[in-house]
Amino acid sequence: MKEIEYLKSKKVLVLYGGWSREREVSLRSGKRVFESLKGMGFDVSALDMGKDFYERIKEIYPDVVVIMLHGKPGEDGTVQGVLELMGIPYTGSGVLASAIGMNKIATKRLLIEENLPTPPYFYDPFEKNPEKLREKVLENLSLPVVVKPVEEGSSLGVHIVKDEDELLKVIEVELVEFGSFYFEKFIDGKSVTVGVLGTGEESFALPILELRPKGHEFYDYEAKYTPGATEFIIPAELPRKVYKELQRYSVLTHQIIGCRGFSRVDAVVSEDGKAYILEINTIPGMTELSDLPAEAEHMGIDYDTLVLHILSSAFE
Repeated sequence: MKEIEYLKSKKVLVLYGGWSREREVSLRSGKRVFESLKGMGFDVSALDMGKDFYERIKEIYPDVVVIMLHGKPGEDGTVQGVLELMGIPYTGSGVLASAIGMNKIATKRLLIEENLPTPPYFYDPFEKNPEKLREKVLENLSLPVVVKPVEEGSSLGVHIVKDEDELLKVIEVELVEFGSFYFEKFIDGKSVTVGVLGTGEESFALPILELRPKGHEFYDYEAKYTPGATEFIIPAELPRKVYKELQRYSVLTHQIIGCRGFSRVDAVVSEDGKAYILEINTIPGMTELSDLPAEAEHMGIDYDTLVLHILSSAFE
């Protein structure tokens, strides 16, 4: 991590908000990061990203941008590309890693190529007939299945489907709401998440967090962002061998995707103790309820220090 004196010499802009479905979460993440930097004495300003963000950033012309955007176009490489063209350093992953991390199919294909465990899936981007698509899913996967949008975060649009009639209804909804989605074999087990800090060979895993939603079938949007809706177990209650293996898988995922600075890998550990990587988040939440800060704190990294890690990633 860069020396704090060097970082404090920079004019910092926190870019947050935007217009994705995850806007509210981004606002909470960005405001908290802004307050942290301000409290540490940084020359920092904040910008709620609108369609005129290019002109606004040009007016401010910061030395570095802290990207606290969730969803498109802030997490998929688009904003990163604009900042590259402007010559302004920014935190987190670059254009390619951001684009791959946002696209769950691209991520899964890389995981499979690198022999990292991920649940079997089915994806047909061309079939738009709900009944034909249901037939294809049932030919390739057994129920229950998890239906997920290809490019969304915060568990938006995710459904666990247990029967054929429900599958048809969910397909019809997903076609209208998201257009691009896929089907994944449901793995019954523990939902866990692993934060990763650093870049390349310097990357390391944070303690694994186990998520036990209360009154929710899985760790959905409400369970994530409603106080008291989820029980957080840290470190996760896993056999030592499985725990270490999952941390290793998570760091490898971070490195294979090409992430920079920080990320969070979501996974499930089946009842027979096998870990499966589900996806990676290149800009994980930084709210008061978010997973990454909780994992860092358990390792002895307080919120301000975590923010410094993230800020430092712009200069790695």
